[in-house]
Amino acid sequence: MRAVIQRVRETSLSVDGKLISQIPFGLAVYLGVAPEDGEENAAAMAKKIAALRIFEDENGKMNLSVRDVKGEVLLISQFTLFGDCRHGNRPGFSGAARPELADPLYQRTAQLLAEQGVPVKTGVFGADMKIQQFNDGPVTILYEC
Repeated sequence: MRAVIQRVRETSLSVDGKLISQIPFGLAVYLGVAPEDGEENAAAMAKKIAALRIFEDENGKMNLSVRDVKGEVLLISQFTLFGDCRHGNRPGFSGAARPELADPLYQRTAQLLAEQGVPVKTGVFGADMKIQQFNDGPVTILYEC
């Protein structure tokens, strides 16, 4: 699994002009699933996202997690995180899992995050999503497990 984790404010996701999910502040997480990923990857990813200390404490140090600040997570499926553009100019996506594997692991990651006390909103797997995102910092972390 691969994730781009961004600290955000006022983030929303729409499909076909209809608002699907919205968070006031927290993390926008773009999640890609590889063919070899399984339950253990979903568990590791959820644990890391919930505990990642990228919010500032009273001393201005990044020392608090999304749980600590009572933020929310907008979890967005993103197979393009496995795009390979080393050869030519058009990326190949053979490194991304097929939808029948990726969607259940994406949903499982959301469920495991919620079980850790983090409010989670999701996108629509496989849809053409439009995301309005107001980055905070900006703070962007790449994580693979």
